Amino acid sequence: MRPFVLSLFLGILFLTGSLQVQAQIFPKIIKKDRSDTIQPAPRKNIELGGFDQSAFLRELTSRTDSLLFKNEVDLSRPKSIVDDSQDFMIWAPTNKLVRVSEQILIDSIWVTAYEHYEPWDSKKIDIYDFDPVTYQDTVNLRLYDSFFGYDWKMPLDKTPVTSRFGFRWGRRHLGTDLDLITRDPVYAAFDGIVRIRSYNRYGFGYYLVLRHKNGLETVYGHLSKFLVEVGQEVKAGEQIAKGGNTGRSTGSHLHYELRYRGIAFNPEIVYDFDNYDIKSEYLEITPETFGYIAKARAATYHRVRRGETLGAISRRYRVPISQITRLSGISSRSILRIGQRLRIQ
Repeated sequence: MRPFVLSLFLGILFLTGSLQVQAQIFPKIIKKDRSDTIQPAPRKNIELGGFDQSAFLRELTSRTDSLLFKNEVDLSRPKSIVDDSQDFMIWAPTNKLVRVSEQILIDSIWVTAYEHYEPWDSKKIDIYDFDPVTYQDTVNLRLYDSFFGYDWKMPLDKTPVTSRFGFRWGRRHLGTDLDLITRDPVYAAFDGIVRIRSYNRYGFGYYLVLRHKNGLETVYGHLSKFLVEVGQEVKAGEQIAKGGNTGRSTGSHLHYELRYRGIAFNPEIVYDFDNYDIKSEYLEITPETFGYIAKARAATYHRVRRGETLGAISRRYRVPISQITRLSGISSRSILRIGQRLRIQ
């Protein structure tokens, strides 16, 4: 009996100690005094500007495209509908038609492109009021861009030169004559639009003037048949006419001109006609490009040749008739004599 009581006593004692050990495992819960809690400072009123979602998307798209077209064109820079850089040949249609005659409506982009083409005239070639003698700039024109599909083509299937740019028979020859057989096809040199389709009995005969995206215009003279209309857009290499022998011509050929702001310059700066090729992707327009005009104006006097008129002489030197008559002491009705000296400047 005594061993049993002793065992029971020891068991109760062990159980009591075990419960005390377990009770010490749990931490005491202490309630905080809410009155001592630090309140946060009031938040300042911040004005948030409006988010321009359209502008954000345009900028994102533009910069994304710039990565795609890296080293070709920087589309991240905002561009106008018609860019003022001659190195950029991508045009977006304006969808705004301009009435250039009673019958013709054309996209206004052809009238305003590059600021070279402010006027439009379907009768007169030189309409730009550009004085090459006072021109001191350098403009780099891009002639073609194969990456974007803007090509170039020779005006004929073959280009044998029969007469070059410069003075000929005492007159200025403002183009390059290329031999052909009447009714041979004549092609557009660059992408463009037909500005003039006309006839000049004492000059070009039937001729076309094309306005191009690269800042130039081309003239095609002595044609026998037109295949395009004024205001019609054409692609480089598209047939625009048939060659002939019309106007002031001594045989069938194409009189081909390149003009910048209405002023002709030597086409052989651009073309290697003998090898049927174009010399470069770019053309640099400098004061030397029109040097022949400055040399012509340097002549103070002109000696009248057979068949010359005051009008022809004034056009040759690009001075008004009134200046010639005033400096020469004659009237506009005076009869010119062969060999007579007229003062030009």
